[in-house]
Amino acid sequence: MNSQVRKNTLIYGALIITSLIVIYPFFYMIMNSFKAGPEILHSPNSLPTSISFRGYLEVFETVNLGRVFFNTIFISVSVTVLNTLFSCMVAYAIVKTNLPGREFWLKVILGSMMIPAVLFTIPTYIMMYEWNWINTYRVLIIPGAISAYNIFLLVQFMKQIDNAYLEAARIDGASEFRIFFKVVLPMLRPALATVGILTFMGAWNDFMGPLLYVRDESLMTLQLALYNFKTEVPSTNLEQLWAMTTMIAFPVVIVFFCLQKNFIKAFTGVGVK
Repeated sequence: MNSQVRKNTLIYGALIITSLIVIYPFFYMIMNSFKAGPEILHSPNSLPTSISFRGYLEVFETVNLGRVFFNTIFISVSVTVLNTLFSCMVAYAIVKTNLPGREFWLKVILGSMMIPAVLFTIPTYIMMYEWNWINTYRVLIIPGAISAYNIFLLVQFMKQIDNAYLEAARIDGASEFRIFFKVVLPMLRPALATVGILTFMGAWNDFMGPLLYVRDESLMTLQLALYNFKTEVPSTNLEQLWAMTTMIAFPVVIVFFCLQKNFIKAFTGVGVK
């Protein structure tokens, strides 16, 4: 066995081991979602002795799953679209326009990332209460419509775009909005996919926002519905917990696999040519 074969064997062996480590939590979750409560409690690492759909059936019986999924998808998609669009607009204004004090504004935006988000919880809640936004979709969408981190990320990608494309469009008489939507956005597809995935995952998995602001069951999200299955008795609702955890995880996994090529391109530096 020559050195190249040994090297390839080590690389593929490491990849296989890493893949198994990554996949195992998903397998563990799915496996336990098809077990009965006592079996989950006493034998969580073993294969199910018999396939049980009780957890999934009881989730559908207990929760208005259609409404809960609609709320979560509507909020997550709205936050993703608005956050990606507005963050990209800010990054474009900072990098590609003659915005006065643009370096100062970038430092302010980056400086805001240094402040722990938990410090804004009480002031934000007071603002939302005074604006009568509590228990509305607005309170779960508008505060997440822009992100300092996404602006910082998009600024780095925006710098890779050659200004010659923008100058050519300006010479042809295109407005800044037309340049942004017709020239810049198509060249930033990998970056936008990356920001979209990260934002969607954050909005989909958000628990504190709905817990603080939602009072009506008609506005309940998946994370709150999952929380409602929590109980002090160890074996109670375990089937529902694992079944609903599986249902919550799958949409995020599907979104990632649909956009993974752009996600990889963005971080390998081949997204903008």
